Amino acid sequence: MEPSPLTHQPRPEVFQPKIVQLYEALFKDDEDVSPEKPEGFWKEFFLLRPDRASLKRMLDEIPVGDLLHLSGQTRQLFTRAVHALRHPYGVGDLHALDTLSTFMTCVLGKRYTNPSSDIIEVLAGLDQIDSVFGDFVAALEGLIRNGRGPGLECCPHGVGHVQDQRQQADGQPPQQRQPREKLNCTYTADLQRRAVEAALAVASGAYQTSLLTYFIQRDLFPAIISCIQSQASLETSGYETRITRPFMLLGLLANYNKFEFQNPYQMRLNDFVNERAIKDIVKSVGKTCRKLRDQYIDVQEDLPEGWTLANTLNKIGLGAIAPGGKPPPKPVYDADTAKKMFAELPGEEAAVLLSTYDFTHANKLFSLELVTGAPTTEKGEDSPFAGFISLTSYLLQHAHLSQRTTLYCHLNLMVFRLLIEDPVLCKRMCSDESKVPVRLCRQRSPFLPLVRSERVIATAVMDTMIDAINHNLRRRLDVGLYTLCVGILLRIISYMSRSRTRLQYHWADLFRSLLSLIRFLTTYASDLKGLSHINTLLDHVVNLLALGLSAGETFLPTPAAYDDLFYKVVETGEVLVKFRDTYGLANRASNSIDTLVSVSVHYKEMLGTDGSKAVKGKRTGGGQLTSLQVAEVIKQGYETLSIQAKEGLDSWEKYREADERTLLKKMGRQAVGDVGALISS
Repeated sequence: MEPSPLTHQPRPEVFQPKIVQLYEALFKDDEDVSPEKPEGFWKEFFLLRPDRASLKRMLDEIPVGDLLHLSGQTRQLFTRAVHALRHPYGVGDLHALDTLSTFMTCVLGKRYTNPSSDIIEVLAGLDQIDSVFGDFVAALEGLIRNGRGPGLECCPHGVGHVQDQRQQADGQPPQQRQPREKLNCTYTADLQRRAVEAALAVASGAYQTSLLTYFIQRDLFPAIISCIQSQASLETSGYETRITRPFMLLGLLANYNKFEFQNPYQMRLNDFVNERAIKDIVKSVGKTCRKLRDQYIDVQEDLPEGWTLANTLNKIGLGAIAPGGKPPPKPVYDADTAKKMFAELPGEEAAVLLSTYDFTHANKLFSLELVTGAPTTEKGEDSPFAGFISLTSYLLQHAHLSQRTTLYCHLNLMVFRLLIEDPVLCKRMCSDESKVPVRLCRQRSPFLPLVRSERVIATAVMDTMIDAINHNLRRRLDVGLYTLCVGILLRIISYMSRSRTRLQYHWADLFRSLLSLIRFLTTYASDLKGLSHINTLLDHVVNLLALGLSAGETFLPTPAAYDDLFYKVVETGEVLVKFRDTYGLANRASNSIDTLVSVSVHYKEMLGTDGSKAVKGKRTGGGQLTSLQVAEVIKQGYETLSIQAKEGLDSWEKYREADERTLLKKMGRQAVGDVGALISS
């Protein structure tokens, strides 16, 4: 091998960055070489730009047993990185954060026999863990709050020299320096983001260990909020996406063992009243929801194209002269490929939905801003809540594809429930003031009517619930999901009934879906009877239909809509009787099945011996009733009909988080996994 004329050392066949050589020297298991590295080694180590891919590959290849054997080297790396955070020189703190994020992701991601004690052994040892890890958390708090604060040692050559170093490390020549104030601000924001990433790496990797108690004791809530405000104050576009990760961090910390002890982050959520920060967070949530929703649209475009001059010219082969030219066509996937792609969605950033749930549950100001928040100034942006509804509709149409998607569906439905159970927010959602355009999923039939214009937000929520009911019918029914969907419809319609709010809506589709659900429950009763909490679902469905029959005139917009409901109930008369008998509903006082059956029987007597067949337009006794004749009979029947509905159809039990303890623990673990995957990608 030809030696280098400069160093007189053999030239390597493949170029290897100097930092990778330092990684190899650090983790080399050689008894003849002291594992203790000199000061100069670490000075150079953190001034060189990290090669995160090489470090990750190297750590992933080390088995757990060998990693414990190399604890002397891993402790040095962790301790020296913490020192670089607390006493930065040049870009040392930035590089230390990148190194720590990769190091902690790899180390904490391994399967240990005794996770807590083994990880402590790798990081610092039992005797030193309190001081070293305490210093680490303190350094992270300072960086998340202030970036490089005035109390930290800075590069003696100034911030401009730091920029030159970073550009040279990237292989770029030094460029004209920006003003010191702007550069300081940018570097501070960069430090804050990297510090949040390092904290997320620890929070997601150590979630099932005792290490996270250091974050609980330190209380990073003020620092994280300060970071969110700093990111939002930057005069650059897209700040909403930079808020997502600190918001995720809050969610992970607030969910850590919250059912086992009084989590201080949960208490902070209750008392948080910073309106500016809440507005920024809500905009960030809306932006993330739209991004996650667009991942579904990239797999399958589901919005029918409206007429445009460009579309017309493209169809007749004149796309070249169309305004703006012909856009590149989206790929079209076959059904199996699309199903596999849908099963991998939503992306890992969906972990932000856990934080959204926690804020909605604990903070009234956040809930109000989520419902009423205006869209950003960017063209074509939806309001944050419209984005949240839109994402939920796509999740629900694909809920059956994976347990992960199902968990996120449950989480978003609980957010809807919390919002609707608040009378002030429910009133807002049912008023004309709430009108916004909402894009709902149309990737699977049957389809609800397409609404392109602005609409009252409650109607979009009801469409989302109906789609969920129509597209998730299976013998292994997700009873919890259906109970939430029907319960949300019950709460919205109960409010509308009490407040006499009438909305223009395709009510026929809603009642058709509920009666189709009853048919399904009756047909597959042998598979469904033994499912947990099935009785709650049965009561919700029955009581919602009974509420429509007994109080429909208070919320249905026209007499025709009220007549149509009666028509559908009479048509389903035989199924309702079988449904009642199959599940023994008449023996329980918690539902009003007798109301539905009595209405059916009443009109059956008016229409003849086989009223349900007459309604369906079949011959009975040599005659045939048209749908108009049946509708006329229904109108006449109001005079002799007496609806004896049970009291309390428009009441329900308020949400209690303790009732969803098991689900929320599963959701917490899923969010932790998604954050870990997001950080390591």
